[in-house]
Amino acid sequence: MIFTIPNLISAIRISLVPVFLWLLLGREDYIAAGLLIGGVGATDWVDGYLARRLGQVSELGKMLDPIADRLAVAAAVIGGWISGTVPAWFAAALLVREIFVGSAAMYLAVRTGKKIAVRTLGKRATFAIYFAIPAFIVYAGGAHEFFRGFAHAVGIPGLILYWIVAFQYFADIRRALSETGERVSSERRQPGEAP
Repeated sequence: MIFTIPNLISAIRISLVPVFLWLLLGREDYIAAGLLIGGVGATDWVDGYLARRLGQVSELGKMLDPIADRLAVAAAVIGGWISGTVPAWFAAALLVREIFVGSAAMYLAVRTGKKIAVRTLGKRATFAIYFAIPAFIVYAGGAHEFFRGFAHAVGIPGLILYWIVAFQYFADIRRALSETGERVSSERRQPGEAP
């Protein structure tokens, strides 16, 4: 199934990323940009929920949903860093983590054909990040001091959880690579050969 409601929602979320960048970097309308990327982040769960609820889970959907998530986060972090609306330390910590986890996940996929299973703690961390980044951007647009405080209040714990989950993913990847290596070496043994 390609033409499904969840896939349409994922496609809309992806198509809004360039609009966000235009608002942020082109028009420098930080409040509109922050609200838009906040909306894209807040609807992160909608496509997956509808896919399960409507019985419209598809391979394309399983690919589109994480692409939409990663594009939104990457655009918000990099765009926020370039525009100066997201603190550089916060953006750098997120980008370094994404590069490490993304590279390790790609290595695992190429080497074994396996994917990292998403952790619930990782979803919670991402949810916090999805609220912190728009709050930083809206605050930079002249919004009330509340947004800055809120961004720090949810962003710092979210960032800590994000890194904790990164180390859990690295352990998962090591385990998967080890299991694959053990399976390959046992397949190479001749029948009757001692392990």
